[in-house]
Amino acid sequence: MVVKKKTPKVEAVALDDAKLKSLTDSLSVDGDSRSTELAQVLKDSLLSSDPVEQIQLISKAGFMLEQLKEDESPMGPLLQASLSTLAFLFTTLQAKNPLKRAVASALGSGPDWLQEQTVGCLSESLSSCLSSTSTDHCSHLTDSITSCLDGFKIGEKCVQRLLTEVLKFFQRTLSCYVDQNRGLAGRHVAQAQLMQSCLAAVKTSMLVVQRCQEPISTAMLSASDDQSDLHQALSGLLNCYTCILTDEEFVQSVQSTAGMAVVLLIRSIMGNGDDVPVIVAGLLQCSVDAGSIAPQWLRRSCAGLYESSRPAAVALYLSHGALAMLSWKGKTLGPQAEKLLLLIPEVLLSLDTRVKESSTVMVVARVLTLWSGAAVDCVQVDTCPPLLRSSLVGGSPLIARLHHHIYAHWEHPLDGVRHQTRSMFQNLLTLHQHCSEHKSDPTSDPYITQLTRDLLALEWHMKGKYGTLGCLVEHLGAEFLLKLDSGLPSRLLGLMGDQTMAPYASDLLEKLFVSHKTQLCARFSDGDAWIDGWHEVWVRPLLLLLCTARLDQTTYILDYFLPKLLRCNPSSLRHMVQALQEMQTCTEGSAGSRGALGALMTCLRAARSQGVLKSVEVELWGGLVPLPLMRQALVHKHDQVRMDALGLVCESHRSTETLSRQDIELIRHFLPFNLNSQSPGVRQQTVSLLKKLLCRVKDSAQLLQKKLDQHDNHKDQQVLNMYQEFLLSFCETLFQVLHPGASFSRCLMALHLLGLIAEHFTFNTDSGFALGESVSSSHAQGVLYCLASNFLEVKQLACNLLQKLPPAAVQLKEPERLQSLLQAALDLSTSTKPFDSVTAAHLFNLLLHQPGLQDALLSCIQKQHIPSQPPAWMQSQMSEASILEQNTLAVVQWLMVCLKEEILKAESSLLQAASSYPLYGRAHCITAVLQQLNTGSLVLLSEWRAVVSELIELCYRMSEVVSPVVQSSSPEGLIPMDTESETSAGLQKILQEIQPRDTNDFFTSARELDPNESGCDTEQKEPENTDHKPQSCNSGGSDGEAYRVTAQMVLVCCWRTMKEVSMLLGHLCQSMPLCCPLTHSDDRGVVTEDQVEGVGKYFREQLLQSRHRGAFELAYVGFVRLTEMLCRSGSAMLQQLPAQWLKEVLEEVKSSDPSSKLCATRRSAGIPFYIQALLSSEPKSSSCGLLKMTMRSLTALAMPSNDGDTESSSVPQVHALNILRALYRDTRLGENIVPFVSEGMQAAILGFTSPIWAVRNSSTLLFSTLITRIFGVKKGKDEHSKKNRMTGREFFTRFPALYPFLLSQLQEAAATVNSDSGQVKLHPSLFLLLLVLGRLYPSPMDGSSSPLGLAPFMPLIIRCGRSAVYRTREMAARALVPFVLVTQVPSTIQNLLEELPQEPGPGLQQNHIHGTLLQVLSLLRSYLADTHRPQSGNEQDCDLSSALFPRMWLATRQNPCLVTRGAFLDLLGCLCGCRLVPVSESQMKKLREETLKILLASELVASQGPNDMNFSVPGATQYLQSLAHIAISVCVESPQLWDCPTSDGFQRDLLERLLRCPQYEVRLFALEQFLMRLQKKTEEEFQCCGQGPLPFDLSVSSLTSLALHETYPGCQAKVLQVLAVLPLSALLPWRDGMTSLSCLEVLQHLLTLLETSTHSVELYCAALSLTSQLVLHLAESTPQQDLCEAAVVCLSRWGALVVQGCGEEQPAEVKLMSAEVLVKAVPTLLTASALPLGITPTVALWKSLFTLLQDEDQDVRDGAADFTCYIPAHLHNTGFSHLHMIMELHCSDHQLLGHHSNQGSSQTVAQFGSGGPL
Repeated sequence: MVVKKKTPKVEAVALDDAKLKSLTDSLSVDGDSRSTELAQVLKDSLLSSDPVEQIQLISKAGFMLEQLKEDESPMGPLLQASLSTLAFLFTTLQAKNPLKRAVASALGSGPDWLQEQTVGCLSESLSSCLSSTSTDHCSHLTDSITSCLDGFKIGEKCVQRLLTEVLKFFQRTLSCYVDQNRGLAGRHVAQAQLMQSCLAAVKTSMLVVQRCQEPISTAMLSASDDQSDLHQALSGLLNCYTCILTDEEFVQSVQSTAGMAVVLLIRSIMGNGDDVPVIVAGLLQCSVDAGSIAPQWLRRSCAGLYESSRPAAVALYLSHGALAMLSWKGKTLGPQAEKLLLLIPEVLLSLDTRVKESSTVMVVARVLTLWSGAAVDCVQVDTCPPLLRSSLVGGSPLIARLHHHIYAHWEHPLDGVRHQTRSMFQNLLTLHQHCSEHKSDPTSDPYITQLTRDLLALEWHMKGKYGTLGCLVEHLGAEFLLKLDSGLPSRLLGLMGDQTMAPYASDLLEKLFVSHKTQLCARFSDGDAWIDGWHEVWVRPLLLLLCTARLDQTTYILDYFLPKLLRCNPSSLRHMVQALQEMQTCTEGSAGSRGALGALMTCLRAARSQGVLKSVEVELWGGLVPLPLMRQALVHKHDQVRMDALGLVCESHRSTETLSRQDIELIRHFLPFNLNSQSPGVRQQTVSLLKKLLCRVKDSAQLLQKKLDQHDNHKDQQVLNMYQEFLLSFCETLFQVLHPGASFSRCLMALHLLGLIAEHFTFNTDSGFALGESVSSSHAQGVLYCLASNFLEVKQLACNLLQKLPPAAVQLKEPERLQSLLQAALDLSTSTKPFDSVTAAHLFNLLLHQPGLQDALLSCIQKQHIPSQPPAWMQSQMSEASILEQNTLAVVQWLMVCLKEEILKAESSLLQAASSYPLYGRAHCITAVLQQLNTGSLVLLSEWRAVVSELIELCYRMSEVVSPVVQSSSPEGLIPMDTESETSAGLQKILQEIQPRDTNDFFTSARELDPNESGCDTEQKEPENTDHKPQSCNSGGSDGEAYRVTAQMVLVCCWRTMKEVSMLLGHLCQSMPLCCPLTHSDDRGVVTEDQVEGVGKYFREQLLQSRHRGAFELAYVGFVRLTEMLCRSGSAMLQQLPAQWLKEVLEEVKSSDPSSKLCATRRSAGIPFYIQALLSSEPKSSSCGLLKMTMRSLTALAMPSNDGDTESSSVPQVHALNILRALYRDTRLGENIVPFVSEGMQAAILGFTSPIWAVRNSSTLLFSTLITRIFGVKKGKDEHSKKNRMTGREFFTRFPALYPFLLSQLQEAAATVNSDSGQVKLHPSLFLLLLVLGRLYPSPMDGSSSPLGLAPFMPLIIRCGRSAVYRTREMAARALVPFVLVTQVPSTIQNLLEELPQEPGPGLQQNHIHGTLLQVLSLLRSYLADTHRPQSGNEQDCDLSSALFPRMWLATRQNPCLVTRGAFLDLLGCLCGCRLVPVSESQMKKLREETLKILLASELVASQGPNDMNFSVPGATQYLQSLAHIAISVCVESPQLWDCPTSDGFQRDLLERLLRCPQYEVRLFALEQFLMRLQKKTEEEFQCCGQGPLPFDLSVSSLTSLALHETYPGCQAKVLQVLAVLPLSALLPWRDGMTSLSCLEVLQHLLTLLETSTHSVELYCAALSLTSQLVLHLAESTPQQDLCEAAVVCLSRWGALVVQGCGEEQPAEVKLMSAEVLVKAVPTLLTASALPLGITPTVALWKSLFTLLQDEDQDVRDGAADFTCYIPAHLHNTGFSHLHMIMELHCSDHQLLGHHSNQGSSQTVAQFGSGGPL
């Protein structure tokens, strides 16, 4: 979109009378003719009020000045006056006024002989302005000086002449700004304006110094002392810059500019020699000695910059100034400049752990990138200095530190920081290239090669890796990376399924394939010889993935990758289409994939949207894409395939491309089957794509109409007629959907699409396609019905559409219809159903635009029997106000009249109000009606002022009525426990109303109330019976209607009323104009400052005292609107209110105790919301003073007090913890809250040590929030996924304060861990410490040095492993991993193993042993899983076998503890089951032999077996599982690694022992491993396996026997799943020991199991799957006439079970399995000519299948839709009618057609009817 540049506003010169007379008099003196003429033109311009005419006259004066000649018009008083007038205009006009530029042009156009006089006049005028001491015109003067230097030579000379005065002016101005800033705390608008003025002043002063370098240098050299005016001006200016730099209340942009100004000023004073780098280096290092060469006055002015207590960011801004203001490019640096260049990154890197604010981190990253760019400029000279070359080459200490900075920040939450780190990495590569010895061939550089290998070996979830690899691609070319990792394209494509990774992966892929194409093209001289190789690398993996991967894994390929690939090489499209058409016969894709058809649609859609595929040039339909194929794709079972096909039809590279008749037919085919989609994402895509289609229709129709207007063309007219016919049928289809009872998704889609039609074509009847003629009153009535929908989105769309339909169809012009709708709205506004009031509000919004609304309202009022009279003004029409404003005022006034009456009744009886006229409906309607009003152009101001004033009072009264309930301690209807006298009286009154006199059962029994009852004095009827039945109070006669009222109804009435009051007050304050002289000097205000302040106090009371979450959450929404308005208001008093309220509430929190009205339960109720709203109103661009002040106060309160915790002293601490939790969760505070995370974490961990439960509970919640804030929202089921973890370096770089804190806390906690005494001592915060440390992980890029000194944590964590608490030992083992560098893992493991005892003895501590073994296991598993392992010989140097063999007794029966025995066995299994471990081959062979001996001698394998074990001993089950792990490794996972005994059947015997183990956990583990191995088994293994159907040595009979005798449901399910994977030929005949069972006998057993296993979903599904295979086998192998009676009974039982599994109440897993079973049964049972089950069971199965097609679960519907693939070929022509007949039968039984979610069945019929199976 092209944004039009804003045109500057031209304003005429406005002068007071005295000044105007003075100027005209001076221009009226006598002079020569030319001067007189010039003066007259200037007088005319001064007297003119037209700004455009003034510009013309000034331009004319400029031309006349240019023509003046010295001999004809000598310098005289008149010419002097003319120049003075122009000079005065120049200094008076605003900077952006075009008239000022015209004056500057006129002054500058004077002849050379007149220039000196011109400069003098302008100098005089400017000097008089500068001499003024008023601060009001500082900004204007600053702009004027800027204008003088903006390409205006006269102005520049003027500034040079007045240099001292100008500099003194800036000194005064900046000093004034510094003083003003101190008094603007909390006034954000004024502070922001001040910052803008200050920034402009600093920038302009810099510009003056830059343009006046020569005068300044000359003055400095010639001056004999430092007392001259220029010295003092420069000194004062430098002092102002210093004040700005050291004052943290200034925003960063001003401070950064001041840093540049300091360096510029020093350079201007000292010249360009080596002194400047020395002085700047001294400033950076706070070294006064280094600055001693500077003049004394200069050092005095910069004194604040030399103080060691200066803010850390000062060095940052000075570094930025040095890089920006000193020259680094195109010259050889001097020695001092070199030192400064190398010093700057050292200074910046030292800030890494000192800065907290994310915005400062951003500046650090930007300045480092700026430094790297300057360094690149410095090394690109002919002779690079040796010092720079050695310091900036890759691998040098400085470059290594910079790389570590990159690795610590490349995943920073701020996108800007990540971008800067990527740019800096690119610059560092360039630096290395210029400084290294491998300039010509970087691919041969060992440093670059190793860096590339290290980056490739990193985890792919690290986003920073992609940008750096992209830099390497640009530096080295794609072929180098492909040589190192040939699987890179496939790996990156596999990552495209993750939405968070897809953009990064696609960017890297684009760089790779573009670079690869460039390299291949350069290598092959022949034109297209390279393309096959390129397709093999990039296109083939893409097509394979599109065909076979799940849809959710390929969604983002279409968005991010495919368009880029086609843009790179458009000719690849034909290759894709050809390859996919060849694939169609062989690649249908796995379940859940799009298959070749879907992949073809995806590729074609991307090609067409990118303009690669043009339907005009290619016969798209019927040529490249056959029409039947498109029809299939448009009703494909997978949503994404349908969307791709629709996108192919709708999207086009040109919006004016005409639609063909085939396009329209395809849309008509698509629409009926896709209107009822249950997926919001699919609905959104459908609407978006059809919107593109309608835009094409509109744009192409306009183009065709334009052509027709020029010359008649029959073909174009036909297309327009076709368009009209299509749009009419399109609208008709959509209107037909909108009938009462239509499903939500149908209504939503239809309304969305009709809204698009109205937006693009309008429903008018007289122009365009005349769509309005097709809209009937029944159509409009259907849309009107949608207003009654329970869904808000449907109401909104329907209301908007009704306003766009033809008035004749909607019929709101008819008074009777208008009155009936208005009456309905008024009735609904008092309904006790909350959504009725929303319907009423939408009806009001619809009616507000009708001219006859006021008459209809008067008619409705007359029918109401309310004594109040309607407002008198309604009878007098006010023509100057709009219809909308008049109607809105009338409706609001009448609703207020009604509301007043209802409030009076509610004040008497809240029970009556809750049952008959809840107040919230009226309030909601008033808010909704006011939202339609444009409050900026109100006419009836006096009426609105009265209305707003009365509304605010009504809101207060409503709140007063209901507040006793929502502010009670138990507002949910329980007995209140409040003791406060103010609230208890009101509550008791309400409770007396609700509670029957004789019982206390009003919680369970409803109270019936006569509608005629009113007031609390009405006598309450005694119940006539003692049963808990609703009691009737019909005192008004038999005709009176009784209402059922419970305490819950009263609560709903109360909290919803509070909600609406809050929303109404918030809207009034936010939208109504404020009565404030600064903003509305014309008295256009409606709301007064006092009213706004009163509303704020109301919100304060509600948020601080409400106890009901619904009430205070919605009061928060209204309060946020108010605070936003306060900040934007022009009132200084209102702007200061948030800061004032914040200080008050913090003081109240600080002094709170149990007697305080602040709620200390319910997570402090509304207090956090109140503070959140106040803080979120603070502009993010400000210095965030309120946030800093609040966080300092809260973190101080949240810390434990030194005088010991008591219930009373802990109340402020609990509040502080709860408020902090809310603030850390608030996303609007963004990165501004991050600097306070460290303090929050400390408060949360220390809170766990409190003896008070409330403190510990709040600390738990805060800790959980902080973990999410630091490590991100959990992105998967894996609790310890690296997506929610952080490297130790990054963690402690971002939160440096946590390093000493965690270390000291861990030291304290580790000191209490001692299991020697036999007592369990658990430090309160140990769990949290280990939880935090366990979420860190080591980065392979950290190198060999321990980052940030993590070594001190290691011995403490190791010590925690000695705890007597099992969970603590586990967490300590996990937490140890990040603190051991990958290069040190083998040696650390060896050291830990050597701590274990070498022989059994009496003093052994099994907890110590177990903790050590867990730590060894965690380290070893992390080491083996690490894709980046050191290639050095460390693992060979550190052979673990020497430490293992002497301690093998721990795995034998010599070790009495089964827990440690099992842990040691786990360690042996981990080592022996892998290849690459730090053990030599010979020792590994010996270790495996020893492990095998231990296994054979163990209880699992020994002759007596596990029966002699005592299973009640702790760890017995885990021990057997550890043995089973090793046994599975020997026999199933990796038998080739083990030297098993040569005796035949060893492995079989071992596996059968596992299956016979009495512990079900062992059997379950073994069966799970069998299943995993079988699922990995390839087809080739099945075909070539000589030892049987199992890929391991075990007979199938062992499994079939176990299936019949297993008793544990989990094991039963697993063994049946294993058998279901095997081919039936391997299972039959079924063996049970020595007995063979027939298929029928097994079937009977499994059916019985199915009927009795409904308690276990897993077992039920497994049994159903295997049973169905046997049923199909029985039906296929036995003719129907040969089936025995028992077989028929079995088939019937099976059919009944399948039907039962398809019920709506069944779990999704059961329905999925039933769908799979039915789909596989289609060819054998459901469509067979013989119908083995008989007609009735077959129809029942078909009906069940269609039930599944209409299931709520998308996966179930998709699974059931697969049956179309199994329809036999001979039924394709006739099957559709049979299918439709069954569907009609089913739908008529269940009445689902058109009313419920029948998306699946409609899709299936569409698929089958459009060409058979997909």
